[in-house]
Amino acid sequence: MLNYLLITLCLAHVAVCQDHNPNIVVILTDDQDVVLGGMNPMKNVHRFIGNEGTTFTNSFVTSPICCPSRASFLSGLHVHNHMTWNNSVSGGCYSRTWRKLETRTFATALKDSGYNTFYAGKYLNEYGVHATGGPEQIPPGWSEWHGLVGNSVYYNYTISNNGVPTYSPDLYLTDIIRDLSLNFIENQTESQPFLMVLAPPAPHQPFTPAPRHQGVFSNVTTVRHPNFNIAVNDKHWLLSMPPAPLPAEMIPDLDKVYRSRWESLLAVDEMVADVVEALDSNSLLTNTYLIYTSDNGYHIGQFSQVYDKRQPYETDIRVPLLIRGPKVQKNVTNDQPVLNIDLAPTIMELAGLLPPKSLDGKPINFDSLNKDFERNMLVEYYGEGRDGTVDPSCPWKYDSDNLAQCYPEYDCKCQDSKNNTFACLRHISNRINKKYCSFADSENFTEMYDIDNDPYELTNIIDKELPSVKHWYKLMLSQMITCKGYSNCDNPLQQPRIYG
Repeated sequence: MLNYLLITLCLAHVAVCQDHNPNIVVILTDDQDVVLGGMNPMKNVHRFIGNEGTTFTNSFVTSPICCPSRASFLSGLHVHNHMTWNNSVSGGCYSRTWRKLETRTFATALKDSGYNTFYAGKYLNEYGVHATGGPEQIPPGWSEWHGLVGNSVYYNYTISNNGVPTYSPDLYLTDIIRDLSLNFIENQTESQPFLMVLAPPAPHQPFTPAPRHQGVFSNVTTVRHPNFNIAVNDKHWLLSMPPAPLPAEMIPDLDKVYRSRWESLLAVDEMVADVVEALDSNSLLTNTYLIYTSDNGYHIGQFSQVYDKRQPYETDIRVPLLIRGPKVQKNVTNDQPVLNIDLAPTIMELAGLLPPKSLDGKPINFDSLNKDFERNMLVEYYGEGRDGTVDPSCPWKYDSDNLAQCYPEYDCKCQDSKNNTFACLRHISNRINKKYCSFADSENFTEMYDIDNDPYELTNIIDKELPSVKHWYKLMLSQMITCKGYSNCDNPLQQPRIYG
């Protein structure tokens, strides 16, 4: 009877049936960069996932901000298709529009096909708040649900435990997520596959380490790449906003943020080791895929910005991606370009399902280390204003409708604005490694960088490129910002004949 039921479920979801579908574990961190050494503290992640699997060196997100990126991760859709524009309810974050779409995430597909599904940690930034239905609401697709209400914190939080709100003032959240995951694993057997997503708060602001990790990196300072704390005149106006460069007295605070982020990640690294050990002890590890990644990157001092994300530069859009599992090559790096919208179809395919053609992402090819690849990837961000984050003591409070994230501790240097709205084409092949960005402002400001020759994006080459090349990138980007489905989003135009 059980075999008949599994066959029926497989056929209903166009599955490629397997005798023992694999288990899938995803660890999704919050704001973990890769460009500034954000993976350096993760010794266990490298040992138990990277060394036993594949590390992807060209992994990007569709948007350098939490809620839109997480919606893309869950749905396999670009921002313009899932319409979660920013971190606010009015901007689509856990809005009614999203709640209609979340009936078609990879979680619902796997649960409907017979998987036992588990979620613990941060979901979308506005999940569980009163305006979006409260913590009693359980997103579809999850057999067991432990969703954080609101944005990332480490203490004084509320978790929706299967729809029952539970407040905790003094238990470290990452450790609670670990404990919940280990309890779940203890109750799993080989007879039913499971999906487990763990979403700890680290290293998101306020960057609070577990007490046992405070001071571990006391001698570490932030990376001083060539783009650190330099004034710019060829980028979007927001980056040239004063003070530029940042005053010397602010730099120690950047160093403190940098090492606190590393320290907050150590509990995540311990959690990964404990999860792997639990899987192994319960004879589940050999048939389990583990995926480690982040929702976006981060900058700390680059181009005289303070510390945040929301920008189109490599610090903010590149993320770690390490995967191990039964069919994944061990201890190798893979340069193929990957977007976080690829994870939903990848998870579906690993589970024996055929991903819908309506998804914008494509399954990752684990068999190929072929260097002869080419991909055009879309990155979108929709700037915020009028969100109440312009401090009254800042001199530009008069323009608070258009600005955001302006605080005295940043010397009132704003981190966002309504016209910090951009779309970028991240173009990677065996011969090309470029980025073309267009801003929705009164100047129609554009940027272009040759990443191979200028990895720190110091020189905007938009005025040096051949007109034919610029025209191609502009046309390609215009097509991609409205594309639907991978067959349309992957390569809507032929490649330019002249590469520059």
